[in-house]
Amino acid sequence: MSAMRHIAVIDIGKTNAKVALVDLTTLSEVALRRMANAPVRQAPYPHHDVEALWIFMLDSLASLNREQRIDAISITTHGATGALVDALGELVLPVLDYEFDGPDALAADYDAIRPPFAETGTPRLPLGLNLGAQFFWQQKRFPADFARAAAMLMYPQYWALRLTGVTANEVTSLGCHTDLWDPWKVDFSSLVDRMDWRGLMAPVRPARDRLGPILPALAAQTGLDPQTPVFCGLHDSNASLLPHLLSDAPPFSVVSTGTWVVSMAVGGRPVKLDPARDTLVNVNALGNPVPSARFMGGREFSLLTDGKSQDYSGGDVLAVLTNKMLLLPSTQQGSGPFPHLAAAWLNADGMNNAERFATISFYLALMTATCLELIGADGPTTVEGPFARNRLFVHMLAAATARSVVASEAATGTSIGAALLASDQAATHGNGERLEPPTDPAWADYVSAWRAAVAAQG
Repeated sequence: MSAMRHIAVIDIGKTNAKVALVDLTTLSEVALRRMANAPVRQAPYPHHDVEALWIFMLDSLASLNREQRIDAISITTHGATGALVDALGELVLPVLDYEFDGPDALAADYDAIRPPFAETGTPRLPLGLNLGAQFFWQQKRFPADFARAAAMLMYPQYWALRLTGVTANEVTSLGCHTDLWDPWKVDFSSLVDRMDWRGLMAPVRPARDRLGPILPALAAQTGLDPQTPVFCGLHDSNASLLPHLLSDAPPFSVVSTGTWVVSMAVGGRPVKLDPARDTLVNVNALGNPVPSARFMGGREFSLLTDGKSQDYSGGDVLAVLTNKMLLLPSTQQGSGPFPHLAAAWLNADGMNNAERFATISFYLALMTATCLELIGADGPTTVEGPFARNRLFVHMLAAATARSVVASEAATGTSIGAALLASDQAATHGNGERLEPPTDPAWADYVSAWRAAVAAQG
């Protein structure tokens, strides 16, 4: 495996799907294909358009391979998603969209059987954000279809099955607020046995296991070498964390940004996690528990800015800092550190578009800093993904944490980590600009003003 150089990474995010070609010698993306990823809102319930994604994946693999020979394939996806397949590997039910509220109809029944937070590190979340609640709802609502299932698969391993014909599961996705995994016992949770699902759970294999070569028909269709290996794959936030686990000295934290902003602390201060504030225990690619917290920051950014950055001047930033223009949580309610607070603007009358963008960026940074505080983060913070390119976010995060922040240069931090599954190297990851907390007291004053206003919200 050490001779492999060009790794195609299938990266299925909640908002966008990507296939990136990563050069392991430079730990950089040398080519990228992207498509929007939206659920299909039709019967029997909102679900992921797996056939459209499949066509995109195969077309992308074929076109990338024409430009540069692909040596291996790795997979990473968003969490809170699983697939029920029959003995032939076909779906018995569509892959449910975790933002569908159907599982809430059986919330009381599910709450009566789900394991406690102390067992799984999983907080109780709304909608389908607990994968166990999805499977529970599917079994109760579609018993005949559910009965045809031969295997329960996490989402990365569903795609690995389609590529290789091999069924597997893996701990980073099993440990992503599913209620299905006990990170302390390194085994399935009591829920799995209570529901008699253990026999459906595909074998758990390490993220870097080579499941097999790509299926012959797919090799012929894409032009890939028939011996091209496919690796088991992992959850996307944990893919962002992996390069740092392999090369950084604790304590440190990693903030993975996308639809969700996920903060993960390694070697931080001991704290008691609060499940009511969307803190949880993730499981990293080495199988170890990681205190984590998250909020839907990428979704909030898109809603507040129409997904577009805004040019701004130093004067715009100074006006926001001086006049304490504030956005208070939460734009996206129901999750995050302030799940029950309603968003509010303060001192925002007459603000221009640039000042609005700066205020939004500061809000997202202050929410992230709150998440880091809740999980006992210490040492430098590395920001991966789109928010790493937002200098206002990065500067305010440094101000709010009073620690240095590294803005990763990788366009998609998840792709680098997923590609490393195909490497034996100890891995030094891509570089990034390191920013120290601003010395101007206006930044610290702004942080204090925001926190006081949030506290006043109740």
